[in-house]
Amino acid sequence: MIRVGIVGFGMGGRVFHAPLISSVEGLELAAVVERTSNKAAERYPGIATYRSVAEMLADASIGLVVVTTPNASHFEIARQILEAGRHVVVDKPVCTTPAEVAQLMRLAGASHLLLVPFHNRRWDGDFQTVRRVIGEGSLGRLVAFESRFDRWRPNLPKDRLWKEGVETGGGTLLDLGSHLVDQVLTLLGKPESVGAEVLRERDGTGSNDAFTLRLRYPGPSATLGANSLALPAGPRFHLRGTKGNYVKLGVDAQEAALAKVTKIEDPAWGVEPTASWGTLNVGIDGGTISTPVRPVAGDYRRYYAGVRDALLGKAPAPVAALDAWRVARILEWATESSEHRCEVKCDWSGEPA
Repeated sequence: MIRVGIVGFGMGGRVFHAPLISSVEGLELAAVVERTSNKAAERYPGIATYRSVAEMLADASIGLVVVTTPNASHFEIARQILEAGRHVVVDKPVCTTPAEVAQLMRLAGASHLLLVPFHNRRWDGDFQTVRRVIGEGSLGRLVAFESRFDRWRPNLPKDRLWKEGVETGGGTLLDLGSHLVDQVLTLLGKPESVGAEVLRERDGTGSNDAFTLRLRYPGPSATLGANSLALPAGPRFHLRGTKGNYVKLGVDAQEAALAKVTKIEDPAWGVEPTASWGTLNVGIDGGTISTPVRPVAGDYRRYYAGVRDALLGKAPAPVAALDAWRVARILEWATESSEHRCEVKCDWSGEPA
């Protein structure tokens, strides 16, 4: 049994990490760091509550520590954990710059410790379905891939206002952009160049809340985007190929479902209702045949099962630390592209080992 501690019990710790850890055999949710409250103990009786990271690290029984605090704090907290000789999972973005990710990678490597990015949306059902649709070849040659997270959030809830702060590493580019870029890297690999517009669209001051990224590949084009003023939201995925298109509306339902549970017990977890299925539109003899596509069930538990297996030496980490560096590098190039209004060539020669 691997005893796990969580640093932070805001939305990330409460909605994502705690229920998932509690739902994976071989992992025990043992402790949490909360500075002033006891919310975790109210939801998980018997859990230890510590008031600082140092206090948690003094508990030698904790083998894995999860960092789910505001973005700008990730680097220092993860470094403290690694220096204490513990494996660490870090919520996205792992750090606000690729240079910081590289430092953590060197520290983890020198100590033979795992540094695992929480890129959980690789296990979204809609993304898994997109991978299957492309692999089956029903679209023909893929020419364009579009992935978006459009929302209607003209005002942030009070408990999420830290996401507005530049000093806390806020902004939609780092938040949702980390997910979208990781997915396209998983699907299409490293791009040749990046073009981007990173904007503030809502009223008031604060971090960016909208972006469009265009990634250039030798084959298909890839467009990624997100904003907070979309009503209704556009397609989550739109794939165009030489034989047809695939369109998926709506987002993976696991986040909304996780907010209501402390442990996953539903045998139908991650299964989408028929009304939410994507549609494959294929051109045949001058007409169109539209077919609902049965989706792959999403399951974030597979991420933490992968972490468990990596800690036991049975498999590689479910997400490599290098993947977080690549995501951070693309987001850095996107910021440069937006500021200078130009396309930025991707120079991958500086990848950390």
